[in-house]
Amino acid sequence: MRNFRNIIATISIAFLLTGCPFLEGEGGGGGSSPLAFLPFVLIFVVFYFLILRPQQKQGKLKKQMLKELKRGDDIITSGGIYGKILNISEDDVITLEVVKGMSIRISRSAIAGLQPSAEESKGKEEKSKK
Repeated sequence: MRNFRNIIATISIAFLLTGCPFLEGEGGGGGSSPLAFLPFVLIFVVFYFLILRPQQKQGKLKKQMLKELKRGDDIITSGGIYGKILNISEDDVITLEVVKGMSIRISRSAIAGLQPSAEESKGKEEKSKK
């Protein structure tokens, strides 16, 4: 809700600085002013910082996580399958042990993330109880 208010405030300020085109009426100046593009520039800047930049950061973090995978990591796939990495081949195919004695092969891009270790999840539970 706070972001929505910021967007509305930015657009309102842009209209005040450039003159609202809806209030000029029919006899408005026929020329095009460079300030007329200011609202569009401001809207693009707002979208960049609220949508595009966080999405790029998240993509970089996931790419780094996929690059740093190693044998023995507990992961979850994008399909919801939990398992432990047994082998990582050169062509980005990962052998995943789902149950003891049963393994599947998946693509590296099918990994959604790492499972939190038992120690990490205990620490989070203790912090939430306090």
